[in-house]
Amino acid sequence: MDIAILGRIGYDLYSEEPHVPLPQVRRFSRYLGGSSANMAVGLSRLGASVGIISCLGNDSLSQFLLDFLKNEKVDTARVQTKPGFLPSLCLTEVAPPDRFPQVFYRHDAVDTLLTSQPGDLDYVAQARMFITNGTSLCASPSREATYRALERAHKAGCRVVLDVDFRAMSWPSPEEAGLAVRLALPFVDVLIGNQPELMLVAGEPTLEAATEKLRSVPVLVSKLGEQGTRVWTGSESVFLPPYKVEVCTTIGAGDGFASGFLYALLQGLPIEECLHYGNAAAAIVVSRLSCSEAMPTMAEVRALLNAQRSVATTPE
Repeated sequence: MDIAILGRIGYDLYSEEPHVPLPQVRRFSRYLGGSSANMAVGLSRLGASVGIISCLGNDSLSQFLLDFLKNEKVDTARVQTKPGFLPSLCLTEVAPPDRFPQVFYRHDAVDTLLTSQPGDLDYVAQARMFITNGTSLCASPSREATYRALERAHKAGCRVVLDVDFRAMSWPSPEEAGLAVRLALPFVDVLIGNQPELMLVAGEPTLEAATEKLRSVPVLVSKLGEQGTRVWTGSESVFLPPYKVEVCTTIGAGDGFASGFLYALLQGLPIEECLHYGNAAAAIVVSRLSCSEAMPTMAEVRALLNAQRSVATTPE
């Protein structure tokens, strides 16, 4: 298996009424959500063999999510079932190009009940890359299961990736979230976060101070929003501005970027080329509605890469 992912599988409802405030929306479309699940779909569509470790209920919503992952060729053999508990729910208002308010329901979310089952750690150790996120550290027993998986993946020589994925409603305080991620850093090879997330993890008031403090992570990915992305590898850094597309919704851009970037990294491509793959995947996702179903195929990513490079090399 190429990639094992540990983290939340969520249920998303997106408004079908653009520019209507969320309290007035009457029509929604359902999708699979959750950062880890989105990345699992994204990486699978790009051609990686992917398995996910998570926890769902025995309800009809959980069944929809499980069926969706299976249809996307994501291995769900390590998805646990906790009867009586529900997946997290997210409702999203859609008002392009820059307004996408969300409401999260995560009280006793079933993903926080993940435990280390026999075979889970061996499953992780057999992968070439292990991916998890900060939300998996927000509560017990998923926190302990995540730390154990990080430790085992690191010991097995997997390339370990942690996406900060800070969700305020999941934590008693931002400081507790930052500490939980800092404790995981000794096991991490690739740390991904936006500007506030990296400042949170480092406990620093500026991005410059945060990146300096986190530079010990072999690959530090700093997502700069509409400015682009900078990746630090030791003392060296590579920057790439985002691809310009017509935006439908920015929700899922980070998961799309991570899918493209990490797939290219798994193939051993140079960091700058990995950024191009990440940018292309993110651009395609933001041009569509939803996260999971918006994830592109490799043919779509390569088509956009070729189109962007053609424009860049065309003389004025």
